[in-house]
Amino acid sequence: MNEENAIKEGMNFLQGLKTFFNDVLFNNIPRILIALVILWIGWKLIKVLTKFLQKIFTKRNLDVSLQSFLQSLIGITLKILLIITVADMIGIQMTSFIAILGAAGLAVGMALQGTLQNFAGGVIILILKPYKVGDFIEQGGTSGVVKDIQIFSTIIQTVDNKTIIVPNTQLATGTLTNYTRASKRRVDIPVGIAYGSDVEQARRVLLDLANAHPDVFKEGDDAPAVVCTGLGASSVDLQLRVWVATDNYWPVSSNLTQGVYEALGKNGIEIPFNQVQVHINKD
Repeated sequence: MNEENAIKEGMNFLQGLKTFFNDVLFNNIPRILIALVILWIGWKLIKVLTKFLQKIFTKRNLDVSLQSFLQSLIGITLKILLIITVADMIGIQMTSFIAILGAAGLAVGMALQGTLQNFAGGVIILILKPYKVGDFIEQGGTSGVVKDIQIFSTIIQTVDNKTIIVPNTQLATGTLTNYTRASKRRVDIPVGIAYGSDVEQARRVLLDLANAHPDVFKEGDDAPAVVCTGLGASSVDLQLRVWVATDNYWPVSSNLTQGVYEALGKNGIEIPFNQVQVHINKD
């Protein structure tokens, strides 16, 4: 009896296998072959398209990081669409599969909401370019040189060589100061001279000092200037303003600050400092 059951099960299996090959596989061989050919051709076309896009991006001088990101995004999207199309051609029902993927994507998106926001921030930064690698930026109390712009975060190196990782959302949506984006910057050096000093003499000394510096711009609207900014408690407040190339900002600022102190001293112009006078009533 057991042998008969085993034989029947074996026959049923063989019959099912025969039905599969005859009704499913053999009948669909032309469709499968056409789908495989389309898959192969589509895969090749996607590679050609991504290379063509790379040439366009290069001609338009897009950022290297942005080029890589866009190529990868477009390539993956097209490949997914190609696979779905081929699967539908060979009779695989994709409706339920897509619904499952959609539900899973929604759940993952809710769980990774912050990460996705940083991803969107990275895309905005790569497209709009509020800063680039090598720029000195400041945002939310953090300042330093941009070392790397990643999809989810930006790597900043501070002046004392600390590495700070800032989420892209914070940089893309917050107020950001870029100190090196422009080709030139103005150096403002505050100068206080004692009441009773010759203001015009002090102005000439400061202008001579600025014009003698090799890195200071000296023509047109960029020429050095000295302005009176206020009357302080113990000094007449002046400000020396000069324009320099962005890369020379800090060296010029340091050199002129020291030069101002030395030049005013040589010309007998007093730089006052805060003093407190105490009067004692002997009675």
